[in-house]
Amino acid sequence: MAGEMKQWLRFRHAGTTGFGTLTPEGISVHEGEMFGRNAATGKMLAPSEVELLAPCAPSKIIALWNNFHALAAKLNQPEPPEPLYLLKATTTITTPGAVIRRPSYYDGKTTYEGELGIVIGRTCARVAPGEADSFIFGYTCVNDITANDILTSDPTFPQWARAKGIDDYGPFGPVIATGLDPAKLVVRTILNGAERQNYPISDMIFSAQQLVSRISHDMTLLPGDLIAVGTSVGVGVMKEEVNTVTVAIDGIGELTNEFRL
Repeated sequence: MAGEMKQWLRFRHAGTTGFGTLTPEGISVHEGEMFGRNAATGKMLAPSEVELLAPCAPSKIIALWNNFHALAAKLNQPEPPEPLYLLKATTTITTPGAVIRRPSYYDGKTTYEGELGIVIGRTCARVAPGEADSFIFGYTCVNDITANDILTSDPTFPQWARAKGIDDYGPFGPVIATGLDPAKLVVRTILNGAERQNYPISDMIFSAQQLVSRISHDMTLLPGDLIAVGTSVGVGVMKEEVNTVTVAIDGIGELTNEFRL
């Protein structure tokens, strides 16, 4: 939703899950519902006092394919006339800072994909593009991790859901930022200290508003649902025993996780 710029997060503190906003003084604890009525309690917590969680709990994660002009050109693929997407299991969600491990049964290639995520704020069905901003709560960083060799292992059926649906293969966060213009954002992905992706969201084939509108004509979007808008050039394989991946977007922050082979 358009409005004041804030950074919302969820946390665990003293055995209780809470939410609030990140401020220069620390975490301003709120009560109520992040996507409904809420108010600051006046209590402040230091980030070091809490365990950071994924900033919301989506009922579904929608992940786009082939949604950037630059990547379509590099892959020599036609630009789609409508959004191409899959559903990613909610059990892929893990926390910012979590260590992610490749499954013991799989020894193939695994790639990082730094992306912008759209977080829905209100129940949304069959909305027009011009109405979409009022249904968008804010934006977050996503790493849409993919087990590439699973995707292509059966020539009769591309296994998108399985390749992207492995436990912990969908970290996002660390916050949901409100009041941003997504078209002005740039996604950077850093692997083991080296920048591998640096691309503008303005290069999307379908804008954030168009994605929300088009998808909402297929399925009702609920508060907290996450749309990963797709990635652009620079996707690569994580080859080290321990790989540190950071997805950075100015105004949102940095999502950092370790991936271990």
